[in-house]
Amino acid sequence: MKQRTSTNGKNLIGDRLKELRANANLSQRDLAHQLQLIGIDADKNVITRIETNKRYVNDFELQALKQIFNVSYDYLIDGVK
Repeated sequence: MKQRTSTNGKNLIGDRLKELRANANLSQRDLAHQLQLIGIDADKNVITRIETNKRYVNDFELQALKQIFNVSYDYLIDGVK
């Protein structure tokens, strides 16, 4: 059985990713492009699925998002600054 959040989601970062992306004035397509530039295979649909908690997030994707938004893992996962 796969792990799920208390609301049956597949990741813990969806809401924070959406907030970070909006604060950076990036579209989902823009963020996917930034991920592609650092070697992560992503498109707009990947971002949509993460933000709506319908997709698991790999550790290397977390590392890339941490780098793009200049935040900590703790912030991405727990919302702790």
